[in-house]
Amino acid sequence: MRQLHLLLIAAASVPAVSAEVRVPNIFGSHMVLQQQQANKVWGWADAGKTIKVSIADQHKEATVAEDGTWSVHLDPMEVGGPHQLSINGDGKLSFENVMVGEVWICSGQSNMQWPINRTNDADLAVMTAHYPNIRFISVPQVGTDEPQDNFNGSWTTCTPESTADFSAVGYYFGRQLHQSLGVPVGLIDNAWGGSACEAWINRKVLDQDKRFQALMDQWRGIEENVKSGRAREAYEKQLAAWEKEAAEAKAAGKTQPRKPRFNDGGMRGNHRPANIYNGVLHPTIGYGIKGVIWYQGESNASRAYQYRDLFPLMIQNWRDEFEQGDFPFYWVQLADFRAEKAEPAESDWAELREAQTMTMSKLPNTGEAVIIDIGEANDIHPTNKLDVGKRLARWALANDYGFDDLAYHSPIYQSMEVKDDHILVTFDHVGKGLDTVDVNEPLGFTIAGDDKVFHHAKATILGQGKDRNQIKVWSDKVAKPVSVRYAWADNPICNVRNFDGLPLTPFRTDDWPGVTAEKKSR
Repeated sequence: MRQLHLLLIAAASVPAVSAEVRVPNIFGSHMVLQQQQANKVWGWADAGKTIKVSIADQHKEATVAEDGTWSVHLDPMEVGGPHQLSINGDGKLSFENVMVGEVWICSGQSNMQWPINRTNDADLAVMTAHYPNIRFISVPQVGTDEPQDNFNGSWTTCTPESTADFSAVGYYFGRQLHQSLGVPVGLIDNAWGGSACEAWINRKVLDQDKRFQALMDQWRGIEENVKSGRAREAYEKQLAAWEKEAAEAKAAGKTQPRKPRFNDGGMRGNHRPANIYNGVLHPTIGYGIKGVIWYQGESNASRAYQYRDLFPLMIQNWRDEFEQGDFPFYWVQLADFRAEKAEPAESDWAELREAQTMTMSKLPNTGEAVIIDIGEANDIHPTNKLDVGKRLARWALANDYGFDDLAYHSPIYQSMEVKDDHILVTFDHVGKGLDTVDVNEPLGFTIAGDDKVFHHAKATILGQGKDRNQIKVWSDKVAKPVSVRYAWADNPICNVRNFDGLPLTPFRTDDWPGVTAEKKSR
């Protein structure tokens, strides 16, 4: 079925020899157009034909190119609607109930894909989802090395029936914007559970970047193994051996061995470089958006150091191809997960969080929602998605919509100073000042000397009010400290936040090589 679906999509993306005017399914009734920017409308028709596009008081024309494509750019529009978008050529397309407001892409892996009906208080969220000016569209999961121009999907209005299976993080983010701004909100959900960051990036970009040569060489080997038939030959040998063993087991009255399955190495999967870029993102590139919210990283945790470069590259690749400037890009830092450990230890998840945080200093208009306080040890999919969506919405409301006094940025490490037997750590973005949860003593700090052996540390917050921006850290086991870490674990016990309720961003003051420093491929 998946291959048939892919073939149907591919067929739909190729202009017919003689066909009526068509557009990709990102355009349709109930859609939202991004306000105050020129929005591109595009599609296919017979070469040389004149296409007329109309909405409100605008009328645009285009001549279809030799390759059967056409496009126009609508003049910027103010918030409002409903409008009718009409497209005339050979035949006519008419889209009803079109609104103008704010459009955001909701992307990443399973924690962004996670539906409302599997989260906390799902019944309450669904029964109250009566927001006719919040609109959804979901892009199916298609992995391919051929860029697709269309997908199976359509816009729908927010109702209890349409909301239950939609991205919970996306919905709570969009609902907060809608309630705060009083404008229509369009949400494009293209998340794919388990996806790796490299699958979201244009293959040409990855192939040309020497930093990812080992990763790409590994995939080229997998691809050659499959395309040459060697993978199939190996499978046929396994199958023949199984048939013999199964027959012998049956004759002896024993349990038959499990039948082997053909392994194509992930050729259509969500880890192969550019697979999701081609099959999921590409059909929407060019649609007018305000920005992107992103929740991904779990699948790249074993290569966290590589993510320091890979993730910013992906963001820049999207910005380059959408051609809409440095649009806002906000992500969720990985939550706490896995068993708590009694003693300080290295952690690939901590290193991935660090890589995410580093991205804010590498690209403009980026931000990180820290959720180190709302994860679940035994579930990689925390069910509290409401607070995740709200923390992302804080970034957008403060940075993009003029709510200057709104707390949005988690406290973050700024500098350190060694003073005899302790280290004084200074933080930025403390808001109303640093605070703790549950107990007065700050928890989650470790400290080390030149031997690089970390010990649990004692800590105390210094200062008053907004000047509560420093923490003194020490341990009786470390006479001459050189480094401090906070929440540096898969699932740390930590409790520092600011008085606005935003948790302190996990950090370390050292740059000692981590457990993923040398990992360059899967």
